[in-house]
Amino acid sequence: MNPFKARCSGRGGDRGMSFTETTRTSWFARLKNALIGFLVGIVVVVASIWTLFWNEGRSIKTYRALGEGASIVVPVSADEIAPSNEGKLVHISGEVKAGGIASDPEFAIAADGALAVRREVEMYQWIQSSESTTEKKLGGSEETVTTYKYQKEWREGRQNSADFRQPEGHENPRLPVESAGFSVETATVGVFTVSGEDIAYLGSQSDLKVTENDAVNVGKALSRPVHLDRGGFYVGADASAPVIGDVRIRYTRADLDEASLVAQQMGGALIPYRTTNGRELFLSAAGRIDAVRMFADAQAENTLVTWLVRLGGMIGLFVGFSLILSILGVIADVIPFFGTLVGFGTGLVALVLTVLIGPLVIAIGWFAYRPLLSCGLLSAGALVAFAVIWIRRRRPATLAVGRGRAV
Repeated sequence: MNPFKARCSGRGGDRGMSFTETTRTSWFARLKNALIGFLVGIVVVVASIWTLFWNEGRSIKTYRALGEGASIVVPVSADEIAPSNEGKLVHISGEVKAGGIASDPEFAIAADGALAVRREVEMYQWIQSSESTTEKKLGGSEETVTTYKYQKEWREGRQNSADFRQPEGHENPRLPVESAGFSVETATVGVFTVSGEDIAYLGSQSDLKVTENDAVNVGKALSRPVHLDRGGFYVGADASAPVIGDVRIRYTRADLDEASLVAQQMGGALIPYRTTNGRELFLSAAGRIDAVRMFADAQAENTLVTWLVRLGGMIGLFVGFSLILSILGVIADVIPFFGTLVGFGTGLVALVLTVLIGPLVIAIGWFAYRPLLSCGLLSAGALVAFAVIWIRRRRPATLAVGRGRAV
């Protein structure tokens, strides 16, 4: 890609500026890129096929693990630990209490009674966006006009200005502190102990109130001026006139009154239960939910994940096949009109290949992990088809006999 023309124009102030660049890519350079895309496409197709196949196994194993768990789970009281249930998969519902005080150790911001606190950090910084238009030229080259726009915005995290097309004048400083979450180490549901991370964010989240004294402590830790602003902290000189590098910090707390769990009883603790096929079960929900509903919700979630992964795998196949076939469009782009036609045709071919191969891989994966059921379904389908054909063949003869008797 060889840029032959560039134009930069500033608009001043907080409205930012734009930078326009026109580049031309020769036909040989495009052909080289297409060859690279061909190889990448092969990798994408193989990875997508593997993902689709793996997903069927994951889905079936999870389905079986949940079915096994639903058949052996033991409802128990959250108010006492029965030794007879040691090692068993149990279901409990009870009151939740934090096993400590959730706090941000860096700034000593604590939330008594909460299961977790979360620190959300935003920085006023430069953001790059771009818009491109591409025009094909006779001979197979391409001309691309790209406009890069730079705006000042509040964003969580930090945009790496070193990756900007025009980093000069748009440098973003490092964040003085990152967003993070802090949960209690343990919590109790009734008399049972669980990991704080396992249930910390099941309940409601609300803003955590901070004080002037907290602002002073944060200012000392960051060695920068800090003020209270909008229920949080403003790190900078003036919240009404932000400058690049100013930071806003706010806190939320996670609270949970009651929870329901399906897990293995181990002493006085609840831990993940390993099923016979090696999957781990640890179901959790806010409130008092019975085991039947919890397993039904888990099965529904497994089905949703299965279809989302299938969709992702199909999209990956289409992208991979498109990359593999894109070289044909580049070759035909010597005459742009022909290149457009070929590009449209290769897109259709990629779609057809995706529709054919994707479901085939899913079916093979399903058959591989459930061979007995698959053979049973195929046999049942064959019997139904045979019965339909037999009935259709018998019906004309029956009608003919009936008409003969009527006469």
